Amino acid sequence: MSSSAWKSKRFWTDVSVVAAPGGFTVHLDARPVRTPAKAPLIVPTRALAEAIATEWDTQQGLVRPDSMPITRGANSAIDKVAVQHAEVADLIAAYGESDLLCYRAIDPPELIRRQAAGWDPILAWAADTLEAPLQIGHGVMPVDQNRVATDRLGRMVHALDSFRLAGFYDLVAISGSLVLGLAVMKGRLTADNAWRLSRIDEDWQIEIWGHDDEAEASASAKMHGFANAARFLDLLDKA
Repeated sequence: MSSSAWKSKRFWTDVSVVAAPGGFTVHLDARPVRTPAKAPLIVPTRALAEAIATEWDTQQGLVRPDSMPITRGANSAIDKVAVQHAEVADLIAAYGESDLLCYRAIDPPELIRRQAAGWDPILAWAADTLEAPLQIGHGVMPVDQNRVATDRLGRMVHALDSFRLAGFYDLVAISGSLVLGLAVMKGRLTADNAWRLSRIDEDWQIEIWGHDDEAEASASAKMHGFANAARFLDLLDKA
């Protein structure tokens, strides 16, 4: 739908998935859904189209974009990522130069232990399976990474199509880790496990200083965004 339609009330009765050139689209009654930039909303798998159709079908009264994460992901892939694929890929690949998993605490010992227990196996997987060994540093000083390793990771990112890149962007940007994003996308970690690994430092701070309502609300929103990105990618792998 056009951008103005995002503010409209529900006007349709039936929602259906329809085959289209290059994939599948969603019809509201007889009207095909369009992106905010008015491009045809055509997605590569029926599973993704059905998830989008469900989001539209559950709308009552005013259309609420915040309740339609899969639709938003498809819109982003078409309107934003497809037209600047290389730039988006470069932004994501850059996380390999400063990956969360490579920056370790210098104290206390318990936090150091938790980081090592959670993050070392995933970095070992990246080194062995992805052939991209990354260096670990301590404190906040920049870590000089192996250029061969970061270039290899970058090529993996650039090889993704626009839909996968759109979902992958959220995995990496929310977690702060290119390696965690790849581990989810390649099935090494579930989204829940990757999210918990990305939160080791924050969870430690909560144990020490207690809960903060504003921080918890922010973390909850990020957690849902991370899970939605993983689901978006999963739908791209289904028929």
